[in-house]
Amino acid sequence: MLTEQQSSLGQQALEEKPNSAAQGRKKRERKPRVYKSKEKSEIQRMTHIVVERNRRKQMNEHLAVLHSLMPKSYVQKSDQASVVGGAIKFVKELEQLFQSLEAQKLQLVKSLTSCKENNSSTSKFLPPNLSQFCVYHHNSWSQIPRKFITSKTALDNMEVTLMERHASFRIISGSSPKQVSKLVILFQSLHLSILHLNVTTMDPFVLYSISAKVEEGCQLTSVDDIAGAVHHMLEMI
Repeated sequence: MLTEQQSSLGQQALEEKPNSAAQGRKKRERKPRVYKSKEKSEIQRMTHIVVERNRRKQMNEHLAVLHSLMPKSYVQKSDQASVVGGAIKFVKELEQLFQSLEAQKLQLVKSLTSCKENNSSTSKFLPPNLSQFCVYHHNSWSQIPRKFITSKTALDNMEVTLMERHASFRIISGSSPKQVSKLVILFQSLHLSILHLNVTTMDPFVLYSISAKVEEGCQLTSVDDIAGAVHHMLEMI
């Protein structure tokens, strides 16, 4: 016969076996969690790789655009540091040029206003020549660095500057109805795509500052050709 002590030990052993089995199941249940954690880490890693690849692609596209917008003299190499450094230098010089032109523009406005007051008794005004505004005509363009300018020409009431395939115009004329729309159509007919147009009105005169791109189909190959064609068309509007 089993003693009371032996019976107690047997019962205790039976109770411990289910507990051990339960603990084993718990340990086995934890393994899928480890697998899921590894899978999640792998997904995050792949996502990071894709994001980084897209970021580099976008950066290369931006660098290519910057490279195309700058004159070749500013970018000797196509690596990232050279392009960004050249862009910074180019923007700083453009900022200085802009400030200089703004100051000269104010002087031109004063000159036109003075001209208008001096001729207030005249019933009809003729467009003044750009050469009459010596401060603006000579000083503003003389402050543009030579490396920006490909060629330049001036007529009585118009000045044209050509920088590679970009042309800048300064035109003074008398004011007339729908003149701006006619001017836009004129440029389009010459395959000159207007990028920027600024109009300064000092009755009865109008100053047009125009920045245009010379399109591929344009038959005008020099700054003199462009100036002559625009001047001829202006006489008809």
